[in-house]
Amino acid sequence: MANLAKYAYDRAVRTVNIGELKNQLSSYLQHVKDGEEVVIRDRNVPVARILPFRHDPGWDREVRLLAAGLLKMPEEAMDWDTFFRVPAGNVAHGVAVDAALESRGDR
Repeated sequence: MANLAKYAYDRAVRTVNIGELKNQLSSYLQHVKDGEEVVIRDRNVPVARILPFRHDPGWDREVRLLAAGLLKMPEEAMDWDTFFRVPAGNVAHGVAVDAALESRGDR
């Protein structure tokens, strides 16, 4: 039987060793479809996670890009507060435009 672990962020996570996962794959995939995270262990050492897809707006496009190998899903949520705390550069507008155009090459 799989374990339910509590992580620091207080979310229940199902854990399973590889052998049981191989024998009960459909059951574990159903847990993921139901929104749970499954941590896969090799001899009780965590080695991988199975996460449910988000069903946000644009989800269908993401699925097509993933299936085509053109997109990799993020491993963690974006911390927008930290991202926007980084100060903007002090480059003159014309210099920034010239650099952007130069970086494009012959496109």
